[in-house]
Amino acid sequence: VQLQASGGGLVQAGGSLRLSCADSRRTFSNNGVGWFRQAPGKEREFVGAVNWNGGYTTYSDSVKGRFTIARDRAKNTVWLQMNNLNPEDTGVYYCASSLNSGANSRRDGYRYWGQGTQVTVSS
Repeated sequence: VQLQASGGGLVQAGGSLRLSCADSRRTFSNNGVGWFRQAPGKEREFVGAVNWNGGYTTYSDSVKGRFTIARDRAKNTVWLQMNNLNPEDTGVYYCASSLNSGANSRRDGYRYWGQGTQVTVSS
C-alpha cells in the first residue's frame, strides 16, 4: 500500500481546504481509512475515519461539524473536506489504511501511513 496525502496549504481562519488520500497500489478499497494530524511539539491525533464502503464515519470532537470524510472506492481515493478552519487546525495531516474494514479512532488500528501534507491556518 502506498498512500499519498495532498491538498494542504495556507488558508485564513474561516476558510476551507480539501485534502485527498490516494492509494497508488489500489489496495485499501476494503479497508477503513483514517485521517490524523500532528501539530509542532504535539502527538499525532485522530481527526476522523471512514469505513470500507463509506457508509460510516466518525470524527474527533474538535472537528465534528466542520470536517467531512468521503471516499470513492472506484477511484481509490478518500477526501477530507475541512470547513471553517481555525489556527488550532494547523499541522501535518496524514491518511492511513486501517487494519480492518472499520473506521478506527486509535493509531494502533492502522497499518499503512502516507506521507503527510501541511495545513497552515492563519488568524
